[in-house]
Amino acid sequence: MKYFLIILLLFSFSLNATTIHVGKNYPIKSVKEGIALTKDGDTLMVHGGWYKEGNIIIDKKIVFIGKGLPVLDGEKKHEVLSIKSDSVVVDGFKVIKSAYATITDPCGIKVYNAKYVIIQNNVLDDNFFGIYLQNCQKCTIKNNRLKAYGKEEQQLGNGIHCWKSNDILIIANRIDGHRDGIYFEFVFDSLIWRNISTNNVRYGLHFMFSHSDTYITNIFRNNGAGVSVMYTKGVKMFNNTFEQNWGDSAYGLLLKDISDSYIFNNKFISNTSGIYLEGGSRNKIEKNQFISNGWGMKIQANCMDNEIVNNNFLKNTFDISTNGSLVLNTFNNNYWDKYEGYDLNRDGVGDVPYHPLSLFAVLVESNPSTMLLYRSFMITLLDKSEKVLPSITPDNFVDNKPLMKPLPL
Repeated sequence: MKYFLIILLLFSFSLNATTIHVGKNYPIKSVKEGIALTKDGDTLMVHGGWYKEGNIIIDKKIVFIGKGLPVLDGEKKHEVLSIKSDSVVVDGFKVIKSAYATITDPCGIKVYNAKYVIIQNNVLDDNFFGIYLQNCQKCTIKNNRLKAYGKEEQQLGNGIHCWKSNDILIIANRIDGHRDGIYFEFVFDSLIWRNISTNNVRYGLHFMFSHSDTYITNIFRNNGAGVSVMYTKGVKMFNNTFEQNWGDSAYGLLLKDISDSYIFNNKFISNTSGIYLEGGSRNKIEKNQFISNGWGMKIQANCMDNEIVNNNFLKNTFDISTNGSLVLNTFNNNYWDKYEGYDLNRDGVGDVPYHPLSLFAVLVESNPSTMLLYRSFMITLLDKSEKVLPSITPDNFVDNKPLMKPLPL
């Protein structure tokens, strides 16, 4: 009886909902006028056109639909669309030219203290911040296209920015040219899935103090410094691609002061450093591919109890580097294309342990200018001598079970 009454109430609510049309061929010409006429549960259908109405505020539970990609233009003076109600849907708009301000962070679309908001199938062009969730729960940002054009960090906001939120879904968006493509701060139990974040001035993805989030099948390409993960625990990163992130302080993935996380089946291709790990503990890095990077991994001496297992290291200038002699991490069952050992019993595992840390990598870490000697005969001779009679590289920086063939990842 209880469930029957709930269904009856929802059915009655849907019968009372109406659709209001806005456009040049309809009596209502203004988006704001249309919103004023709606009530909770209504649909506002905005037909193609160019709407310059300042800051548009939605403070009712309505479905806000664009037909023919109508343009909401902030004219560089206003936040374009502000959502201040639960259960709002925004679908099918082109949102352009929000104001610029470093204190109020005006946006193309900003959601304030709301739940169950869905923002999908929109184009956001030339805004300070693209889509911003502030203190939100159970919201979805899906299949949007975000583009910005600034050249300096201070000229730009982030493409998708989430602050103090939880249970957020960020799915299948394309973000280009912002400060950070996606930014999380104090965001928990959320999913970032199938997004493409490219050509952003700073990071393709940047998150801090954001625990128990999952990142699956995203592409982070040609960003200023790749992806940055800081002061976080319980992160899962699966099947992502980190590619073409070059620069003096660039990396595919920076992991700083993170713990109890799982980095699985990702591709790190052509970055200055594939992974840079600093202050990390109890993380598992498994079945990843490190291909054609300057450094496959840089693991600082303040990292401990991390497992690096079943990865492929191919065509990297240096597979591994560190800044100290203390080794508190485990390397096992990785494939190293520089390994020259043998496998007499043919079990697929090298009979001789492999020391992936070369003498030259140690020298470059302490004296970067020595990189000028890369590929010289003297350096080759030093590395060969160090393998025969180790003296500088740590003895326990070793893979005791190096694989003879790369893993089919």
